[in-house]
Amino acid sequence: MSYASSDTDSVHIQTRKLRPDEDPDSRIVSATVSMATDRHLVHSVAVGPSTGLWEQFKDAVNDIFFADQPLRPYKRFKGKRRVLAYIYYLIPILDWLPKYNLELFKGDLIAGLTITSLSVPQDLAYAKLAGVPLVHGLYTSFVPPLIYAMLGSSRHMVIGPVAIIAILLNSLVRAEFDPETDGASYLSLVLTATFFAGIIQLGLGVLRMGFLIDFLSHAAILGFTSGVATTIVLVQLRGLLGLNRFSNHTDAISVLKSIFGNTDKWNWQTIVLGVFFLVFLIVVKKISQVKKKFFWMTAIAPLTSVIVATLFVLITRLDKHGVKVVGSIKTGVNPSSFNQIFYTGKYVGVGFKIGVITGLVGIAEAFAIGRTFSALSGYRIDGNKEMVAQGIMNIMGSWTSCYVATGAFSGSAVNYQTGGKTAMSNIIMSIAILFTLLVLIPLFRYTPICILAAIVIQAMLGLVDLRAWYLVWKTDKVDFLVTAGAYVGVVFVSSEIGLLIAVAISMAKILLHVIRPHTAQLGNIPGTNVYRNVQQYPMATSEPGIVVVRIDASIYFSNANYILEKILRYVNDGEDEAALTDGIPVQFLIIEMAPVMTIDTAGIHALEELNAVMQKKGIQMTISNPVGGVISTLKAGGFVELLGQEWFFLSVSEGVQVCSMMMKRNHLVTGNFKDKFSETV
Repeated sequence: MSYASSDTDSVHIQTRKLRPDEDPDSRIVSATVSMATDRHLVHSVAVGPSTGLWEQFKDAVNDIFFADQPLRPYKRFKGKRRVLAYIYYLIPILDWLPKYNLELFKGDLIAGLTITSLSVPQDLAYAKLAGVPLVHGLYTSFVPPLIYAMLGSSRHMVIGPVAIIAILLNSLVRAEFDPETDGASYLSLVLTATFFAGIIQLGLGVLRMGFLIDFLSHAAILGFTSGVATTIVLVQLRGLLGLNRFSNHTDAISVLKSIFGNTDKWNWQTIVLGVFFLVFLIVVKKISQVKKKFFWMTAIAPLTSVIVATLFVLITRLDKHGVKVVGSIKTGVNPSSFNQIFYTGKYVGVGFKIGVITGLVGIAEAFAIGRTFSALSGYRIDGNKEMVAQGIMNIMGSWTSCYVATGAFSGSAVNYQTGGKTAMSNIIMSIAILFTLLVLIPLFRYTPICILAAIVIQAMLGLVDLRAWYLVWKTDKVDFLVTAGAYVGVVFVSSEIGLLIAVAISMAKILLHVIRPHTAQLGNIPGTNVYRNVQQYPMATSEPGIVVVRIDASIYFSNANYILEKILRYVNDGEDEAALTDGIPVQFLIIEMAPVMTIDTAGIHALEELNAVMQKKGIQMTISNPVGGVISTLKAGGFVELLGQEWFFLSVSEGVQVCSMMMKRNHLVTGNFKDKFSETV
């Protein structure tokens, strides 16, 4: 479409013959307006170059799986250099290690040793929480961090056991085996779940399907994390109270029954010792939060508590008075566990299910941690590379007596605060853990269980972020429902049900936005050519006789009829207002389609139906600013020809100019558009 330029605004009226099945009363004049002055120019809507089905498919695949263009920096290389660059991409340590220097090593050494002092007691505590022998917690902080240091993209994330994964394994595996009566089978299923968690993570990374993690929204993770933290605190009361018998279930009702149904079994020495060190840990954390220069106290407080409590029990022999201690722990490096995994049999499916849950949760936690500290340091992490790294380390970990490992927030925070610069801090921590496994393990024999419980409880208290809950409530009530649903599901049923509830509500929210998209009536901001939502901008004015509507979503079969009904409602409201005020009747409908990215056949059919309704009302329908893909689809579907290309405008402002000019030039200030041109037709 082109418009001739002239010194004056002009309107050219075109007529067409009626179709045999067309109602004579519905005939509408098609008008082409050429209005080019020294101030205004009406532009045509361009139809982009047509692309074949194969090109469209390739573009869609690239948008879904390669939106981050991971290999773009390496395209400038040729031959062997390109191959070498790809290898560096797959194994990042080969890229940064040759550039490593003494200054970086100093920061990583201090950070690595500091996080070791935090990791050792937490590893023992989380292994107890997971229901596996305590030494497996240390195993999990030895092998996986070494592998991650070679393959991961985060410089600050510390790898090891975490409480959320531990309680998930405990609750899910305990449904099949009791660790106290069948510890070998319990451990085998844990290792099987770890193996499949790695397979899932690696598969998602290789297939570049990291976008699936986006379905675990911030609100879902917040509720899930808070629920798991609450559950862990309740479960850890067993160790803090010195109870021997306890429920195999992790829901709040069962746990509380076990706690208050056995009050006669509470051990007061255990309670005093555990509560004392719990208060100590909480106070130290508060001090470090208020006085930032004492941040290191948070890192050494758990190990200090373990050392002091162990010496106290050893000197006073409280283990003879009902205070449960860790006991003997096997020394040495990780033994092979390849043959302990269920590769066949009925527990393969169970292990796979648990692996999917723990693998996805582990990846979600790692993403959150990695993005947090990369943003603070001004670099980006590669989500798909992270999944590959986590997958390989968990597969290898399952073969070396480790359970599911992921990023640990507390350790990562300490690593960042103490000056860690690269993944070398993970390697240093692994070496320190190896020394602990070979030399220091016997020193933990008299460590009281209540201290490990206190360490876990203190760590979990920080995961229930009430401020974040309040912010979600203020921001989005549906998101708050997601958060609350996840929390209630985890606390009162089980962790997997809580996660399922959160994902289900999140999906329902997405579906609601798709099938009930936002639309708005637009008005002109005085003194500008800008048109905005009249609800958001009350000062925006509507042009008499013209209704401008914006569609804020793609048009699919699932929402086409809803959008049609909403537009008709805006038109009907305009007609009612004109009738009540004796104003200019609605003569033109302008649909702003800039936000509409795609439209399907159902959407085209809805527009055709809308156009037919408008014709019967004597209203000319127009389209403003459709994007390239949409105008191409409309043209291919025959709608451009049906409506007339002259009724497609580059902007709302130009559409309003044309429609207003037509009403003025043809004396449409009063009366009906159709009737005014009946003689011409």
